Amino acid sequence: MSILTRRSFTLGLMAGTPLLAACGNGVGSGGAAKIDARVDATINHMYSRYPNTRTLADKSTGMLVMPVMTEAGFLVGGGFGRGALRVNDVTVDYYSATKGSFGLQIGAQQFAHVLFFMTEDALQRFRRSSGWAAGADIEYVFNDTGENLRAETTTSASPVVAVIFGQAGAMAGVSLEGMKYSRIIP
Repeated sequence: MSILTRRSFTLGLMAGTPLLAACGNGVGSGGAAKIDARVDATINHMYSRYPNTRTLADKSTGMLVMPVMTEAGFLVGGGFGRGALRVNDVTVDYYSATKGSFGLQIGAQQFAHVLFFMTEDALQRFRRSSGWAAGADIEYVFNDTGENLRAETTTSASPVVAVIFGQAGAMAGVSLEGMKYSRIIP
């Protein structure tokens, strides 16, 4: 029978911590390829289903594509998704989005969204921040009953344009909510 001393326990813990910390950092995993494949499919779907978004993409300095956002709530709600930031059609960073809400709400839904950064300043502020929260400087574009996204010239004058599409599920109610984007290593 062996007695574990405090010193050997502490040394074992200190030696094992870096190994355990490296297990979940994503280096060498296929997470980036999976996100890129989903982002490509989302962009192709958006362009084919909503052709006006191609004009937005051509005018933008970058796009943050979140292929699947999943959210659910019963009074208190939350959501999560992962995506990629594309500049000149090349992935430059990966991001996660977390969403919290509180209010009269019930249900669950999934959707895709794309943030179009219409100015270089808006893109740089997003990339420099340690965690960027969606704010009042975003213009939201939803699909209307004719399944067309309306994005007029006034919309493209906003520093950031958010296009939300592909909704599945049902979420009902009134809530106060916010979305935060953070850089990740997939």
